[in-house]
Order: sequence, then C-alpha cells, then structure tokens
Amino acid sequence: MDYIRALGLMYRSRFFEEKLQEEFSLGNLYGTTHLSIGQEASHVGLALALDQGDWIVPTHRCHGFNIAYGSDMAAMFSEMLGSRHGLCKGLGGSMHMTDIEHYNLGSSAVVGSGVPIAGGVAFALKRQKSHNISVAIFGDGASSRGSVHEMMNLASVWNLPLLFYMENNHYGMSAPTERVISTSSIHSRAEGYSMAHSLVDGNDILSVYGAVKEARKYIEEEGKPYFLEVDTYRLCGHSKSDKLLYRTREEEEEWRKKDPIHAFSRYLVGNCLLAEEKIEEIRAEAEKDVLDAWRRAWETKDEILSLEEASSLVTPENVNIEFSPGKENHQGTYREAVREAIAEIFEDDERATLMGEDIGAYGGCFGVTGELYKTWGDRMLETPVSEEAFSGMATGASMLGERPMVEIMYADFMTLASDAVINHGAKTYFMSGGQLKCPMVVRTAMGGGTGHGAQHTACPEAMFLNVPGLKVCAPSSPWSAKALLKAAVKEECPVVFFEHKALYGNKGDIGDSSAILPIGKALVEEKGDKLLVIGYSRGYCEALQALAGYEATFLDLCSLKPLDEEAIKKWTRKIGKVLIVENVPLQSSVAESIIRIIMEEGIKAEIRVVSALDMPLAFSRKLEYEALPNRERILKEADSLIGEKL
Repeated sequence: MDYIRALGLMYRSRFFEEKLQEEFSLGNLYGTTHLSIGQEASHVGLALALDQGDWIVPTHRCHGFNIAYGSDMAAMFSEMLGSRHGLCKGLGGSMHMTDIEHYNLGSSAVVGSGVPIAGGVAFALKRQKSHNISVAIFGDGASSRGSVHEMMNLASVWNLPLLFYMENNHYGMSAPTERVISTSSIHSRAEGYSMAHSLVDGNDILSVYGAVKEARKYIEEEGKPYFLEVDTYRLCGHSKSDKLLYRTREEEEEWRKKDPIHAFSRYLVGNCLLAEEKIEEIRAEAEKDVLDAWRRAWETKDEILSLEEASSLVTPENVNIEFSPGKENHQGTYREAVREAIAEIFEDDERATLMGEDIGAYGGCFGVTGELYKTWGDRMLETPVSEEAFSGMATGASMLGERPMVEIMYADFMTLASDAVINHGAKTYFMSGGQLKCPMVVRTAMGGGTGHGAQHTACPEAMFLNVPGLKVCAPSSPWSAKALLKAAVKEECPVVFFEHKALYGNKGDIGDSSAILPIGKALVEEKGDKLLVIGYSRGYCEALQALAGYEATFLDLCSLKPLDEEAIKKWTRKIGKVLIVENVPLQSSVAESIIRIIMEEGIKAEIRVVSALDMPLAFSRKLEYEALPNRERILKEADSLIGEKL
C-alpha cells in the first residue's frame, strides 16, 4: 500500500465533508447531504485494494468513495452547488455522483436498490469476459432489504464476480442494528446463499485493504461472489438535519478514540514509516487541496445548465429508425410474432439477452419463448422468482453496453420491477448528466378477458406514462408486435413493452426480418370518414371487430409514449368525430392525453371514450366482460357519435 497516498485520501475525504458541514451551516448549499466522517478507512482501503477497471456502485453516502476512487473534488463541490461543472452537471447532487471515467457507476438514493444494479455490472463484466469485478456498496440498514437478498441468491446461482461490501456503522438512520436486525453477525447471512464471507475492522485501513485484496482474489480465482462486512462508525449524523438524539455522547466518545485517521497516523509514526512532520505535511496539503477545490467551484457556482439543456438530458437523442413494411408477410399468431422478434434480435446483436422466470423448457408462462432456449440457451437466462433483482441487474448491465430484455410474467408484477425501471433506468441518463444510458426492454403480459382475477389482469401502462425517461409500447397485432419490439431494442433508453395476454393467440400478418415500426408511429386503417376510432392493444382489437361494418378510420397507436400526436391531430381534423377505446379506467389514461392534444390544438371535434370501469377486474366472466370495453358499449358510443349505424 502507498501509505502517503492512503493517508492523503483519508484526510481529503474528512476535510471535504467538514467543509460541506460548514457551508451548509452558512446557508451556501441547497438540499441535503449524508456524510461519512469516521468511515474513511473503509472507503480508501477498498479503493486502493481494487484493480484498475473494477466498478463500484456506492450508496447515497458516497463522497468518501468518490474521493478515494479519483473523482475531482472541485467537480464534486460544483455538483453540490448545482453547477454545470459538477460531476453530473449539477443534476445529481450529493446523493448521485456518477463518474464513469473512474469506474464509478454512481450512487443510489433508494436504500439497497443499487445492489442489483451492481449485480448487473458484474453480469456484464462476465459476459464481456473481463477480469474485473463489481462492488455493491451498501449499509447495515440495506441488509434487510429484499432486493439485497434476492441479489445475493442470484449472484450465487449465476456465479457473478460481485463483492458485497456492507458497511456496518451500527445505525440504519437512527435505529440501532441490534434493535432492527435479527442477527449479531450480518455477514453470516451469506451462508444461506452458499457464499464466502468475513468480517473486518473498518476503522483499520490496513485490515480493510487486506480483506478486500483477499476477497477480490477469491472472486477472480473461484468465479464466485463474496460478502465482506466492514465494521465502522459514523462520527456525524445521518444527514445535515440529524440532531443525534438516538445515541449517547459516551458512545460517540468511545468511537472517536478509534478515529481511523488518527489510528493510521499513530501506526505510521510508531512503526517508523512516516515522521510526524510528514504526517503534518500530508494533512496540510490535503486541507489546502480541499479549500482550493471549494474556491474553484464557488467561482463558477452561477454557471448552471439552462432548462433547455437539462431537458435534453431526459433521454438520449432519438435513434434514427425508419419505418419499413418489410418485403413480404407470413401468417402467424401474436405469440409467434414476439418469439420471432426475440430470435432475430439475438441474431442481429450478440449483446442481447432475455431474463425472466420459466422461459426455458416451460416456454414462458404464456408460451411466448417456446423452444428458443434450445438455440439460444446462453442468452435465455432463466431466473429465480426475484423481479427486483433481475430487473435491477438488467438495468445495471445496460449501463455497461449490454442490450438486455426482461420478461415480467404478469404486468401486475411490474410494481416489483418498478424501482429498477423508474428510479434507475428512467432517471440515470439525467442524473448522471448524460454519462450513462440504459438501453433495456421490459416485456410484460397485461390485461383481462382471460379470467385470471384482479392480481393477474392489470393494465398498468398509465403508471409509466408520466415517468420522464421511459418509452412505452402496446402493440395490437402480430405485425406490430414483432416490428415494434425490433425497434424497441435499438433505443438508448428503457422501453416498457406491454403485450396483452388475450391477444397471444390472435392470428394475422407477421413481417419478415426487414419489417420495423419506429416507436412513436401509429398505424392507420382507412375504411371510411364517418368516424375516427383511436385505440391500442386489445381495446383497438375490440373496436375493430365491433365496428367492422362502419365507414370508419382506425388509428392504432402502437406506442403510448411518445404518442403519434401528428396522426391524432391530422385524422381528428379530417373526420371530427372521435371514439377512443382503451382497457384502463379513464382517469390519467391515454384517452385523457389524446383529448388534451386535440383541445390544445383547438380542433373542433366530438369525442367519446369507452374505457374500463374504475374497479379491479372480477373473476366472474360476466362481471369482467361488463367492466371492460365490450361490443355493446363500443356500438352504443359509436352510434351516438354518427347518429346512425352504417
């Protein structure tokens, strides 16, 4: 170990956070922060023991890890000041300090949810045949999260090069570990996942350094994950507003006697490795560097991104995908169309994988994946029942350039995957200031009309429509299902792809390998100009069937975010009588967005909506039918618009 460098980094971390405390007290900083004063040995010992190219995924208490791993302190201060010169252009703040130049994927403010992201990084490194590892950094509080345990199991099953680095500072926020954790040895929980584990004194940098070296060696040689518990203590509060009412001053004093910087300094002097004068020189230089970094950041604090610049970082620049009808069609089911799309995606891009439950020999819950596993076994990754873990893994893997697809068995279970999709996948490009992209697709089967009951029939697309950074698709036909999925995997942002389970058996045209439908483009079927029918997924199919004898034009949206606003406006202007059919309750739905588009444009139109009733779907066939858009309701609203049946 380079003692001078190690001590210098520890001092820089300490002075950096003390400066933050000072500037917050003066009112010069906005928001909040989470400091780790007293945990410097844990940060620096880890950083110095890792190899070049090893990735870290820190927690919201991230400053020490950033400094130890090489981040520029002026850029960190600028980030805290909201400046464009910050690590993430002032968009991330204290809790999100991504620095990909230094293999730092950025921290997560959702406790424990960065662990599956780090698992995805490990998965990507393994696929890319790298000798590097990924480090999931989390605290004792996060050790109770289900996502952490799901990832421990999955990492062990898949033999991922992942170091679980758990800092136990004895308090989650204010709750002491002995009151909220059922074991006195957190690392021993790893035994339940057949994982090697150990405990290290986190205030002794030499012990931390040695333990990480050993853990890393084990991971590389054995090809298995490792769990390291680092016993330490934060000498400050949980956050800037913490008055430390939950612990005694006597306890704090006992831990101050174990201050890692003082302990390391005494060791260096006592073993004649550095003189007192050199220690003071290192301390003074570190303090000067911190003050200089603050000064430089303060001088440019008012140089902030414009709203237009920030808006441009919500999603990466749109991929230029041209619509292609293909050369020829063949007949098949919606299910077969999706399967063909997956196979062709695998053929076209070696980075593509599919993760999901029962997608192997079972063929998928709805038979979509079929026998793909026989040809693409190494790309069809059957998972445990752990939606949080494998959706988070896909998100992390996508950040390292992989092109993962995820299959969530029922759309109702998207609530389990929503943390990875919404808090990470959708926000990472923005929070990282454009450093990281998340090109992933989450496929899921939605909708009723199948007798599955309330917890297996949700159409939760509206949940995702107001999430910046996502794109959302819901194709209605075999042709659009295949052509749209092939476009979705080319996007540089996350795409949620809803497949209605009641459509899987529908037959129709399927395009060849050259057919593609860009996200955001609607399909039009002209059969007359008396009525414009707008819909998507099963609602569109129900309307198309019910109104087969009407002189109507049918607009199949296919994509829900972004909507094809130009097509909506064009056909509404031309026809003026609009019937919208959707399988969700009206409030906050796609229909409401369509109505807004029409009204804002000032187009005169008569509009009716046939939507699902505002109730969970019953198991009863009759009640389910009545709650969903059905033939009778569609005909009634259509006739009320045109005044007669044609």
